[in-house]
Amino acid sequence: ILYLWTFNMQICKPNIVIGLHVLGPSGPLAIQPGGSVMLPCYVQTPIPVEELEVEWRRTDSETIVHLFQDGESQPESQDQAYHDRAHFFIEDIARGNFSLLPTDVTTKDTGLYKCAVYRNQESNETLIEIKMSVYLTVAGGHVVSVYAGEDSTLNCSVHSHIPPEELEEVSWKKRKTDEDMVVLQFINGQTVPESIHETYRDRVELFSREEIHKGNFSLRLKNIQTEDKGFYICEVFHEDLSANTTVEVQQLGDWSTTWHNRYVVNHCWDLRNVQISICSGAMTPLMILQQEGKNSSKPESNTV
Repeated sequence: ILYLWTFNMQICKPNIVIGLHVLGPSGPLAIQPGGSVMLPCYVQTPIPVEELEVEWRRTDSETIVHLFQDGESQPESQDQAYHDRAHFFIEDIARGNFSLLPTDVTTKDTGLYKCAVYRNQESNETLIEIKMSVYLTVAGGHVVSVYAGEDSTLNCSVHSHIPPEELEEVSWKKRKTDEDMVVLQFINGQTVPESIHETYRDRVELFSREEIHKGNFSLRLKNIQTEDKGFYICEVFHEDLSANTTVEVQQLGDWSTTWHNRYVVNHCWDLRNVQISICSGAMTPLMILQQEGKNSSKPESNTV
């Protein structure tokens, strides 16, 4: 028997020339939720499509993922869970490529798949295992500029193969020179109120359960004080994985004072008959309005 060695798609397997031999990947394939993955299945010698049948199934339930029969794809044979979501590379089937492309994959798609190829009285198959990728990333780093007394949101979005509610720990801390201050902790699916530092008690909260389910662990910080200025870190831990992002809070002063200063400056420039020296004084909004009333008429223009 003559053996040929095939080097394709990181596969190194002996190919028996005599008989039907189906090839697949050399190991498990990793996926991420929402993505797509190609499940390789092919033969070295093309088979006439009129003699060909290709059947993709899950081995755990015998669910039909897809079927090629009588010279064409048979989408009506697909299980509803894969309808419009698993596709052949139709133009490549005549070349011996029977690979399948599942899209918008979820954790439910993990498992063992079988690609069975039939030609007349011959048949052969290959097995493909799909595993969920192990990953954990955190996004949201930004700068927040607020006035004292306002509320603000510190963004933190978690992306992982782990359902957000099952993460071991998500914590918000304020960076300090000596030791980080715990602002809020979410441990094993629950917020831990006693973990909140007294400085932030009754002033911090996460969003709704629906948002947490989406991986949104943003922090709502209420009634911001001057002392709140600084850097905040959102840290996520699960087993040996960890990730974090940092948010800076910049405090711009007291809102009422800032409003008063803006009002005085803006309106002083609008007054035609008021000396600048008056505007530099501590005029109240009421004084400004009164002065505006006295100068509501436009000055006469000089005609040359």
